[in-house]
Amino acid sequence: MITITPVRRALIPVDSAAAALVSAPNYDEFQGDREIWDLLQKNPMSVLRVTMAHCQADSPATIGVRDSQDALAKASTNMEELEASELTVEVRDILWVYEIEDPGRPHVRQIGLGGMARTDEIRTDATPEGTIIRNEGVREPKARGRADLIQATSAIIGMVNNGVDDASGEFQKQLEAHASGAPPDLEVLDQHGNRHRVWIVRDEETIHRLQALLAEEPHAYVADGNHRSAAAAMLGYEHFLSVFFSARTMGIRPYNRLVRTPALPADQLAAAIRERFALDTPTGADADADFYQPTETHEIGLYTRDGGWQRLRPLPDTFDSKDAAEAIDYGIVQKNLFEHVFGIADAGDDRLTFVGSNKDAAWLQGEVDEGRATYAVTLPAVTMDEFIEVCRQNRQMPPKSTWFEPKVRSGLVMALLDVG
Repeated sequence: MITITPVRRALIPVDSAAAALVSAPNYDEFQGDREIWDLLQKNPMSVLRVTMAHCQADSPATIGVRDSQDALAKASTNMEELEASELTVEVRDILWVYEIEDPGRPHVRQIGLGGMARTDEIRTDATPEGTIIRNEGVREPKARGRADLIQATSAIIGMVNNGVDDASGEFQKQLEAHASGAPPDLEVLDQHGNRHRVWIVRDEETIHRLQALLAEEPHAYVADGNHRSAAAAMLGYEHFLSVFFSARTMGIRPYNRLVRTPALPADQLAAAIRERFALDTPTGADADADFYQPTETHEIGLYTRDGGWQRLRPLPDTFDSKDAAEAIDYGIVQKNLFEHVFGIADAGDDRLTFVGSNKDAAWLQGEVDEGRATYAVTLPAVTMDEFIEVCRQNRQMPPKSTWFEPKVRSGLVMALLDVG
């Protein structure tokens, strides 16, 4: 059973034009603070001035320290200004229907239900029967940073993105019917061409019907927002801001890697790789372009400045095929390439950079060619079946292995926590 309750006090843009100014990508969709600073120059009213307040600076050289007391104080002031702005309005006791139209998937209608989910339904060691299942571990410092922001602003801004089984298809059917009955309250186009639509649900009868519909789902799987949900739980809050989509409508794209280590001699590198992988030149449709982004499971790309793109295929005895997490290519690469070949045992090592699908293989190659990285590693996207099976086995995904795309947009619906 999944419980969803209305947001008692919600802050939303007054209309679609305001939504274009206020809403933004989530803080974790950027490769660095400079990207956020650049966006704030184009759109100074973006909600990033709250979620990443340290990047609101006069110049890139004066960008502050994330999660510092100065940044939190600035976030608090900026949140007060956002609440008082003519761009936003407070509404009460709402759910919302949220649709993301992806031009890259014209035949898929991704539509979900938003509201407040319960922290005590998150599956943890203390609550092993929890019905909201996280897909990766939580790093306490990162969760603490999000918790500090919640306390400083008295608001939860980032939605947690979840998938549900929707085995009957009724959840999807009912949400589509609701959205088809009226124009959206908010509609905005994001930087990737995805169209976000929000229908605010105020009617009590409709709210109860949609709550009952979601309550029929036995589990939900956290796609994006593990640390956002952990932050609310860390603070002892009963609820966190969430949206639930039918899992079959959600897209997963590759999550690639850059490696910064001293370069190994080519023959030594090839010999070490062949202890765990078959190694050859990419072939097939994925290799037709100049840049290799695999699409087939257990095919991995490796780029070196001198050797170009090569294809790695893990040897059968290098992973446990019955362990859903270990059999995912991201786990295979961590154990058999990064640790075995490059000596990087910890996925959180600074020598590894995780690169989401907002940067392609050409960008990765450029980072190596320009000397900012030693190797680029491209991996196929995790399938939804793989993702759900890891959750069902109560295992955790390898770090940064699922780049769900399109992503929910921050600032379309925000929860105000102080009672007024």
